Amino acid sequence: MTEAPDPEVVELATKIFDLARQGRTEALVAYVDAGVPVGLTNDRGDCLVMLAAYHGHAGTVRALLARGAEADRVNDRGQTPLAGAVFKGEEDVIRALLEGGADPAAGTPSAVDTARMFGKAELLKLFGAH
Repeated sequence: MTEAPDPEVVELATKIFDLARQGRTEALVAYVDAGVPVGLTNDRGDCLVMLAAYHGHAGTVRALLARGAEADRVNDRGQTPLAGAVFKGEEDVIRALLEGGADPAAGTPSAVDTARMFGKAELLKLFGAH
């Protein structure tokens, strides 16, 4: 029998995911530095980097990567933070992820596939440089 999750733990996790979405880097990294796993994922498999990347927070992405987060962590649908940033057109986030070692060919669809789908030739050139 599986125990129901502790409501306080669920509330804290929700707060931490919201900090990533909102780009509240200082508060988020304080939790990570205090022991919250940098690879924490929500019920859809979205990690903190994915949430920060998708919502356009390059500084938060950099801070999480500096603390050991995976640049290519796929969610439950096989998407990577880089593909999400390409979809949203977040160039600063794209650069932060590439600097952090993200692979433009990882995931389904990959960042390369996503850039092709949306006709983003400049990103395809950028990916070719990495």
